[in-house]
Amino acid sequence: MAQLVRRQRVDAYVGYFAFGLQDSDDAALPVPFPDDFHRGVFLGTHPGRLDITSGGHTHTATVDVEVWDAAPPHDPAVWDEQAEADFKSTSGQLAVWSMHTGRADDVITLAESGGLWRVRVSCSGRAEAAALSEGEGTGVGVERYLMQFWPADT
Repeated sequence: MAQLVRRQRVDAYVGYFAFGLQDSDDAALPVPFPDDFHRGVFLGTHPGRLDITSGGHTHTATVDVEVWDAAPPHDPAVWDEQAEADFKSTSGQLAVWSMHTGRADDVITLAESGGLWRVRVSCSGRAEAAALSEGEGTGVGVERYLMQFWPADT
Protein backbone atom coordinates (compact mmCIF):
# COMPACT_ATOMS: atom_id res chain seq x y z
CA MET A 1 0.00 0.00 0.00
CA ALA A 2 1.28 3.47 -0.94
CA GLN A 3 2.53 5.67 1.90
CA LEU A 4 2.52 9.46 2.03
CA VAL A 5 6.10 10.72 2.41
CA ARG A 6 5.64 14.50 2.47
CA ARG A 7 2.91 17.12 2.15
CA GLN A 8 3.33 20.82 1.53
CA ARG A 9 0.87 23.65 0.90
CA VAL A 10 1.75 26.63 -1.28
CA ASP A 11 -0.14 29.47 -2.90
CA ALA A 12 -0.05 29.87 -6.66
CA TYR A 13 -0.76 33.29 -8.08
CA VAL A 14 -2.79 32.65 -11.22
CA GLY A 15 -2.46 35.17 -14.03
CA TYR A 16 -4.00 34.93 -17.48
CA PHE A 17 -5.67 31.63 -16.45
CA ALA A 18 -2.31 29.96 -15.82
CA PHE A 19 0.48 28.99 -13.46
CA GLY A 20 3.29 26.48 -13.60
CA LEU A 21 5.62 24.32 -11.57
CA GLN A 22 9.17 24.20 -12.86
CA ASP A 23 12.32 22.48 -11.70
CA SER A 24 14.09 24.79 -9.28
CA ASP A 25 17.32 24.22 -11.18
CA ASP A 26 15.88 25.88 -14.26
CA ALA A 27 19.04 27.15 -16.00
CA ALA A 28 19.24 24.15 -18.35
CA LEU A 29 15.54 23.83 -19.19
CA PRO A 30 14.98 23.93 -22.95
CA VAL A 31 11.61 25.70 -22.60
CA PRO A 32 11.32 27.90 -19.47
CA PHE A 33 7.92 29.02 -18.16
CA PRO A 34 5.80 30.49 -19.77
CA ASP A 35 7.26 29.85 -23.24
CA ASP A 36 5.08 27.54 -25.40
CA PHE A 37 2.27 27.47 -22.83
CA HIS A 38 -0.68 25.61 -24.39
CA ARG A 39 -3.88 27.39 -23.41
CA GLY A 40 -6.97 25.25 -22.99
CA VAL A 41 -5.01 22.18 -21.84
CA PHE A 42 -5.57 21.49 -18.14
CA LEU A 43 -2.13 19.90 -17.62
CA GLY A 44 0.61 20.65 -20.11
CA THR A 45 4.17 19.38 -19.92
CA HIS A 46 7.61 20.39 -21.09
CA PRO A 47 10.93 18.97 -19.86
CA GLY A 48 11.23 19.90 -16.17
CA ARG A 49 7.98 21.83 -16.21
CA LEU A 50 4.23 21.41 -15.57
CA ASP A 51 1.77 23.98 -16.93
CA ILE A 52 -1.66 24.36 -15.35
CA THR A 53 -4.64 26.08 -16.97
CA SER A 54 -6.98 27.54 -14.35
CA GLY A 55 -10.71 28.20 -14.43
CA GLY A 56 -10.16 31.84 -13.43
CA HIS A 57 -8.16 34.70 -14.92
CA THR A 58 -6.54 36.27 -11.86
CA HIS A 59 -6.60 34.82 -8.35
CA THR A 60 -4.57 32.94 -5.78
CA ALA A 61 -5.07 29.17 -5.86
CA THR A 62 -4.28 26.83 -2.99
CA VAL A 63 -1.94 24.01 -4.02
CA ASP A 64 -1.34 20.94 -1.86
CA VAL A 65 1.65 18.92 -3.02
CA GLU A 66 2.00 15.34 -1.85
CA VAL A 67 4.96 13.04 -2.39
CA TRP A 68 4.19 9.31 -2.19
CA ASP A 69 6.40 6.22 -2.26
CA ALA A 70 4.07 4.58 -4.85
CA ALA A 71 0.92 5.46 -6.79
CA PRO A 72 -1.57 7.00 -4.32
CA PRO A 73 -5.27 6.09 -4.14
CA HIS A 74 -7.33 7.64 -6.91
CA ASP A 75 -10.68 9.33 -6.18
CA PRO A 76 -12.01 11.18 -9.25
CA ALA A 77 -15.42 11.84 -7.67
CA VAL A 78 -14.39 14.93 -5.68
CA TRP A 79 -12.56 16.80 -8.46
CA ASP A 80 -13.67 19.02 -11.34
CA GLU A 81 -10.64 18.07 -13.42
CA GLN A 82 -7.79 15.53 -13.24
CA ALA A 83 -4.82 14.60 -15.39
CA GLU A 84 -1.61 12.60 -15.07
CA ALA A 85 1.80 13.00 -16.65
CA ASP A 86 5.43 11.94 -16.40
CA PHE A 87 7.84 14.46 -14.93
CA LYS A 88 11.62 14.59 -14.69
CA SER A 89 13.27 16.74 -12.04
CA THR A 90 17.02 17.34 -12.09
CA SER A 91 17.15 18.95 -8.64
CA GLY A 92 14.34 17.28 -6.69
CA GLN A 93 12.86 20.72 -6.01
CA LEU A 94 10.17 22.71 -7.81
CA ALA A 95 9.26 26.39 -7.91
CA VAL A 96 5.83 27.85 -8.58
CA TRP A 97 5.66 30.29 -11.50
CA SER A 98 3.06 32.90 -12.43
CA MET A 99 2.43 34.67 -15.73
CA HIS A 100 2.16 37.93 -13.72
CA THR A 101 4.79 37.73 -11.01
CA GLY A 102 7.35 35.17 -12.21
CA ARG A 103 8.91 32.78 -9.74
CA ALA A 104 7.46 32.54 -6.22
CA ASP A 105 9.67 32.29 -3.14
CA ASP A 106 8.33 28.90 -2.02
CA VAL A 107 10.27 25.78 -3.00
CA ILE A 108 8.55 22.40 -3.16
CA THR A 109 10.72 19.43 -2.20
CA LEU A 110 10.11 16.16 -4.01
CA ALA A 111 13.37 14.47 -2.98
CA GLU A 112 16.97 15.20 -2.02
CA SER A 113 18.02 14.81 -5.65
CA GLY A 114 16.51 14.56 -9.12
CA GLY A 115 14.55 11.69 -10.55
CA LEU A 116 11.68 10.49 -12.70
CA TRP A 117 8.19 11.01 -11.32
CA ARG A 118 4.58 10.40 -12.17
CA VAL A 119 2.23 13.23 -11.19
CA ARG A 120 -1.55 13.41 -10.83
CA VAL A 121 -3.01 16.92 -10.79
CA SER A 122 -6.56 17.33 -9.45
CA CYS A 123 -8.57 20.54 -9.20
CA SER A 124 -11.81 21.74 -7.66
CA GLY A 125 -13.43 25.17 -7.59
CA ARG A 126 -12.94 25.89 -11.30
CA ALA A 127 -16.46 27.24 -11.88
CA GLU A 128 -16.21 29.43 -8.78
CA ALA A 129 -12.86 30.85 -9.96
CA ALA A 130 -14.36 31.55 -13.40
CA ALA A 131 -17.35 33.31 -11.84
CA LEU A 132 -15.04 35.48 -9.70
CA SER A 133 -13.08 36.45 -12.81
CA GLU A 134 -16.26 37.56 -14.53
CA GLY A 135 -17.59 39.39 -11.47
CA GLU A 136 -15.62 40.67 -8.51
CA GLY A 137 -12.17 40.05 -9.91
CA THR A 138 -9.85 38.04 -7.68
CA GLY A 139 -10.16 35.55 -4.87
CA VAL A 140 -7.97 33.50 -2.56
CA GLY A 141 -8.26 29.73 -2.15
CA VAL A 142 -11.42 29.39 -4.25
CA GLU A 143 -9.68 27.09 -6.70
CA ARG A 144 -7.85 24.20 -5.04
CA TYR A 145 -5.26 21.83 -6.46
CA LEU A 146 -3.85 18.54 -5.27
CA MET A 147 -0.62 17.50 -6.97
CA GLN A 148 0.48 13.98 -6.11
CA PHE A 149 3.97 12.84 -7.10
CA TRP A 150 5.36 9.31 -6.88
CA PRO A 151 8.45 7.61 -8.33
CA ALA A 152 7.82 6.62 -11.96
CA ASP A 153 9.35 3.17 -11.47
CA THR A 154 6.75 1.99 -8.91
